Formats: sequence, C-alpha cells, structure tokens
Amino acid sequence: MPPLPRVPDHGEVLAEVRKVRRAGVVRLRTLDVPALTGIARDVPVPREGGEGPGGAVERVLRLAVSRLDGGTLQAAAEYSLGLFPGTRDWPASDRRRSAAQVYGVSVERFRKHHELIVLGQVAELVVRLAERVPRDIGAANGTGSGSGSGSVEHPLGPEAYDRVPAAHRALRVRVHHRTVPVTVHVHAVDLLRDIDVVVSPSNTYFVLPPPYKSSVSATLRRAGARRDPIGGLVDDRIEDELRRWTARHAPAGREARPGTVAVTSGGELGRQGIRRIYHVALAVPRPETNDYQVQPADITRGVARVFAVLAEEAPRYEPPLRSICLPLLGAGRGGLTPSASFGALWAAVEAELARGADWDVHLVVRRHDRADLLVRLLAGTEATGVDG
Repeated sequence: MPPLPRVPDHGEVLAEVRKVRRAGVVRLRTLDVPALTGIARDVPVPREGGEGPGGAVERVLRLAVSRLDGGTLQAAAEYSLGLFPGTRDWPASDRRRSAAQVYGVSVERFRKHHELIVLGQVAELVVRLAERVPRDIGAANGTGSGSGSGSVEHPLGPEAYDRVPAAHRALRVRVHHRTVPVTVHVHAVDLLRDIDVVVSPSNTYFVLPPPYKSSVSATLRRAGARRDPIGGLVDDRIEDELRRWTARHAPAGREARPGTVAVTSGGELGRQGIRRIYHVALAVPRPETNDYQVQPADITRGVARVFAVLAEEAPRYEPPLRSICLPLLGAGRGGLTPSASFGALWAAVEAELARGADWDVHLVVRRHDRADLLVRLLAGTEATGVDG
C-alpha cells in the first residue's frame, strides 16, 4: 500500500490562513494554498452537505472556525477571513478593523497581538481536521491512496457519511397529563423562520450590545436592521424601538427589575415571519467591572412574564400570536451552565403548559452538543419521542 499523505504542520497551515486573511475568501480559487487544498481534498463532503462559493477550502475553513464555539474568538476569525455574512468581498483593512472592534482594541494592537492568536487557533483546528481524516476512504471519494475499512472518526461526526446532524429536532413532551410539541433548533437565532415571538436576553438597562458581537441580542439587532444594497445601515429598527420603550418606562437610565420584559417588533426579521421580540432583563451588571450576574430565579420570573405579555398581545394580531422561541438564557456571559439555564426557563414553560396554554414552544441553540443536552433533559421530563 502506498504511504499515507503527510499531514501539513501548523506553520504551513498558518502561513496559508494568513494568505486567506489578506485576500479574503472571495479570491480563494486564485490563491496558491497547497496545504489547505490538500486537506480540503481529503475531508469528505457529507452527502447532504455542499460547498460555499470558495469551494472545498472555504468549507474546511468554515468548519474549523465553527469549532471555536462562538464568542469573541469565533467572531474575530469570521471577520478576519471574510466568513462573516456580508464580508466576503470586504477589503482586508475593513475586515481587520471589524475584528479589532470585537475585542475593543485598536487596529494596530489587534494586528500585533490578537490576530496572531485568532489565526493560530484557526490553523490549529484545520490541522486537527487533517489528523482525524480517515486515509482509507479515498476509494469512495476518488481522492485517497489506501484501501480497507478504517475506524478513524470522521471530522464531521460519527455518521457524517450518511447525514449531517438534524438542525431541527421535533419532540413530544409529556406535561401534566398531556403531550405537547417542542422543537429544538440548532443554528443561529437569525435563521429562525415563521415564529411569532423570539425571546432575547438583555441587561437590566436594556442596552443592546454592538451589532458585530455574537450574542443572541446582538445577532437579533443586526438581523433586524435595514440596510442599503451595499450593506450600509439605514435603520437600526430594534435598537430604536427599544430606546423608545425605555424612554417611556425607565426614564433617566433607571435600572429595570430583573424579569422585566420590553417589547419591540422584529424589524427586518418580519420578512422571515418573526413578528415580535421580547427582551427580558436578566443580566445585572457588576459595579466597576465588565461582568454580569444572572440568577436562575430571575430567568423563571422573566419567562413567566414573557408568557403573560404574550397572552395580552396574542389576540391583537391576525392571525393571533401563537409560537414562541427561547434561547438558553444566561448561559453566555451570564455564567450559568446550559443545564441550569434550561432548568430555570423550563420551570416557567412547564407551568404555563400545565395550565392548558396552547403555545407552540421552540428552543434555539447554536451547537449540536447543547441540542443533545436539551433532548436528554426533556427526556427527563417524560419526552415521548424524537423525530429527526
């Protein structure tokens, strides 16, 4: 059997990732990146998958960046390489400036310090993908040099040759002598479609984060804004509506009680069937720090208030509001574990459904491991089946 192909080392891959940073993924097909090309050739495309406009190399870069697990590191990597939506044709200087803003540092500081860390982490994950590719699958894909049936785990997951993990998991959950549907969505919150109300966590001052951040509230703000054909901001709808709400109900910057719910439209998300956004005040700023504190009891109180507001608003619309989607509140910068967040919010959801309410309940997470956790936790509440 011929020798197995050599896995490129970290230095080789990092040098090519830096090339991509300078050129952007829009020019990927013209770049000389043999290490990335070789890795991309060996990483199979799932049967239900596909490639981005940049081809297999872009797919591998996106896969590596997705494994940064969100937060500032992933956001900065997406901006740096042009993987963030709408940035693939941005000049390198604009992408670097946006990445620097993620960390709140100057462009020069980001170039000398943070960028090296960000691109280094991307290169490390690309190398790990190459190391985990089974070298004996080539006969099936026309790319390998070996034969046989190896047992190396596929980098996309144990069943990736047959299917990608389901992005929507439909459950039937037993609640107080009846079975109710619960849908778990596994993707970014701005990809939701045809759900009447989306719940967004907020701090107790209802101040939204900048739209380039990766949090749920920042993502909704960004997706709800109206932009011109080249991406310029025309109307920051959700931010403007929330400011008007706080001006009416919390004058002079007064802090809201945890669990308070502010209501805005979905802005441009209305085009996707998102009719309302309920902003729940949960994160209490810690004095003289950049940290927040979230109490599980405030999540339960806030979600209960969400349902009360939904009951008030539902009949005013035609058709009436009925479906609602909740993220794992407080499981980001709030510091709660996903299971603690779910336990706090489900206490309110279960109480609402137990009294006979007929809401269509959805949950949204970005990672499949968290979706798996939700399925297990809902099974603990007597889930009776899982589809997809």
